[in-house]
Amino acid sequence: MDGSLIDDSTGLRYVHLEISHAERLQELEYLCFPTIDRSDLYDAGDIGRLARAFPEGNFAVFDADRAVGMGLGIRVHFDFDHTQHSLSDLTGSEETGDDPTGRWYYGTDISVDPTYRRRGIGQNLYQLRKRAVRDLGLDGIVAGGVIPGFVDHKHVMSAEEYVQKVVAGELYDATLSFQLENGFEAPGVIGDYITDPAVDNWASLIVWHNPGLDA
Repeated sequence: MDGSLIDDSTGLRYVHLEISHAERLQELEYLCFPTIDRSDLYDAGDIGRLARAFPEGNFAVFDADRAVGMGLGIRVHFDFDHTQHSLSDLTGSEETGDDPTGRWYYGTDISVDPTYRRRGIGQNLYQLRKRAVRDLGLDGIVAGGVIPGFVDHKHVMSAEEYVQKVVAGELYDATLSFQLENGFEAPGVIGDYITDPAVDNWASLIVWHNPGLDA
């Protein structure tokens, strides 16, 4: 299976992150998030460091030599009593932010080339993350999730109201609704999470608990 982690009969290859992927994945990152300030995005150096620190929890997707997707993350000790934070609090230093003793997988990035969407790439990346969490015996996955649909509603409701309506099924958000369908909870919102004027810097807090752990 040519080293692929998933054989989905599409011809796409899902592999663990390698340093050699860094330049191509930087291009993909910038393509996927045009409204987010680049200081909040991964560049090639960041990706290379992450490939050295935590390859087993990071994944890239290729169509031949073209990078078409990636799912990145780090291990952290997450404080659920104090959930307000920015992405740069975790990834903004010269280091990756990965703590090998961390009990939670913090999802820092999922990117899919716009021309490759609706081909199951995001779904497969979430499954690989969940598999890594189970294999490593971690408590689960936590992340700040982008809420792109909020741009159309921010003038009539707060980010918290928007997320509540998406959770209730009253509104659809291309990212958050997909995450909910994949077993995540959205217990709240995070202010000033990233610099993204389109959504006034808001994100949703999303959590997935590892069902393989004893209660």
